[in-house]
Amino acid sequence: MYFKSILRINPQTGERTGYYRLVESYRNIHDRVCHRTLLNVGFLEDLTAEQLNRIQKRLTEYVNGTFNSLFEEENSDDVVNKHAERFYSQMIIDKRIDQPLSRQDSKAQDWQTIDINSVKNKDVREIGAENMCYQAIKQLGLKEFLQNISWSSEQINLAITQIISRAVYPASELKTSRWIQENSSVCELTGYNLQKITKDCLYQMSHALYSEKERLEQFLSKKTNELFDILDKIILYDITNTYFEGEKRRSHLAKFGRSKEKRSDAKLVVLAVVINPEGFIKYSSVYEGNMADCKTLEDMVEKLRLATSSLGKKAIVVMDAGFATEENTNMLKAKGYDYLCVSRSNLKQYNVELSHSTVIVRDRKKQEIELQFVQTHQKTDYYLRVKSQAKSMKERSMNRKFKERFEAGLLQIEAGLSKKGGVKQFDKVHQRIGRLKQKYPSIHKHYNIEVTTNADQVATSMKWQIKSSESIDANTGIYFLQTSLNISDETTIWTIYNTIREIEYTFRVLKTDLDLRPIYHKSDQATMAHLNLGLLAYWVVNTIRYQLKQKGIKSEWRELVRIMNTQKCVTTIAQNKKEEIIWMRRCSEPEAKVKQIYDALKYKYAPFSQKKSVVHK
Repeated sequence: MYFKSILRINPQTGERTGYYRLVESYRNIHDRVCHRTLLNVGFLEDLTAEQLNRIQKRLTEYVNGTFNSLFEEENSDDVVNKHAERFYSQMIIDKRIDQPLSRQDSKAQDWQTIDINSVKNKDVREIGAENMCYQAIKQLGLKEFLQNISWSSEQINLAITQIISRAVYPASELKTSRWIQENSSVCELTGYNLQKITKDCLYQMSHALYSEKERLEQFLSKKTNELFDILDKIILYDITNTYFEGEKRRSHLAKFGRSKEKRSDAKLVVLAVVINPEGFIKYSSVYEGNMADCKTLEDMVEKLRLATSSLGKKAIVVMDAGFATEENTNMLKAKGYDYLCVSRSNLKQYNVELSHSTVIVRDRKKQEIELQFVQTHQKTDYYLRVKSQAKSMKERSMNRKFKERFEAGLLQIEAGLSKKGGVKQFDKVHQRIGRLKQKYPSIHKHYNIEVTTNADQVATSMKWQIKSSESIDANTGIYFLQTSLNISDETTIWTIYNTIREIEYTFRVLKTDLDLRPIYHKSDQATMAHLNLGLLAYWVVNTIRYQLKQKGIKSEWRELVRIMNTQKCVTTIAQNKKEEIIWMRRCSEPEAKVKQIYDALKYKYAPFSQKKSVVHK
């Protein structure tokens, strides 16, 4: 509210001077700005401009219930106090304003007589998942970080809006802008102007966030360690790839490679991440789609060493067999890292350590796994033999299929020897056998194959037999863990290695829940911004998921979003007996499951309790 004056003749002095009214601005039901007079104050010649400003400020504080009498310097002017109290009391008496609820009487009743037929609910939007993500971002201190690097309030609000949108509704910038405008209340939380949301501003913001990738990752890595008291004694390394839709002819990143989604027809880009066992990303990098797995490790370890504290040098690197080359293990030792991985090859010659008996553990499906330390004279590392009955059954089944297909291929080659027009030349027959062996490398070594020829080097017959039927399934279900750790407890080694399941879940969330695949962007810069935005959303997702896991809630992310989005934000409009329009915006009461999630996270049930205004019809 504010003072508005017009020139009038003061009957007491006979001079033309200012006549003051106390005025309030509001928006009507058609969203048009209107003004209404709250109080005709009169002539105020004895007050200065500064005193008038302080009076209108004081009145606004009274109405909003935010006045604090503790600040003596601001409240010591008796003239201001007297006029503010008089004007406020008069507005209450004239019923020009609603008396606000005091902080001590927050549950006071507010009675209104309304026409029940005039009640309307409109502008219903989702708020549960957005509120959960917004409070997680406040936990992470992302707003303060962006303020410290001199981002404007508008930029910060848009950045937070986009990160929440990616976590809750991962889609293209065009679809995201429509969702924000029509379905979500995320802008009510962040304070960004809903009318300014466009696909272009979302594109620009994703690029702006990518320009701060290094600093953001370092800040969030340190922040989560402080929040949850994490020491990063173990780090997990793995890579994945995602494919492009489109030809990507001018791209330096998009290359044909070995797709983990079996999309050999599409170009790929490789995403490498280092995380801790709690699922928080320590460092990430993007490589060309044809980059070999083992070649990415040294680059990532060096970047991680520079980006993190010296404590990271003593961390245990847990990785899959694809990275466990001799060159990489030697590199890790040289840089001061211990490592634990699956051995790239099964040991042929080893001795079981008699001082260590076989240890039985159980996996997540309660299936037995045998652990046994072994010794080898050729290696300096420590090896743990792992035998899994479930893995053995799976490999036996695969071997049967490969055996059937290999023998079917041999029969086809043999049939060609007697068929008109079939391949009969000795060298050509051996080429076909060679291609078949290449297709089934784990099976062909168990067969003896003989081809009989005549004087013209034409194959006349072909025979084969299995060397030993037991040899095919002799080592099924057995693999070896290789480590530089001198730890004599089999269960500890097994537990450390199984933390790698966390990085598998990370990739599953990134690709499926946060929609990192496929990529539709044309330029490499847009591709990098798209991947970085997904990683930022994952920080929010894992901050929530980590805290829920501590309370025994292990739901998938999309299921959490579904549950939380049962909470809505609703505008209710009604007309009272004075023909005034009562406008209220409130969040719906959270359901039992939503309350359980809020309580586990120690988050507020709603970002605001009620927004209310009473305006003339």
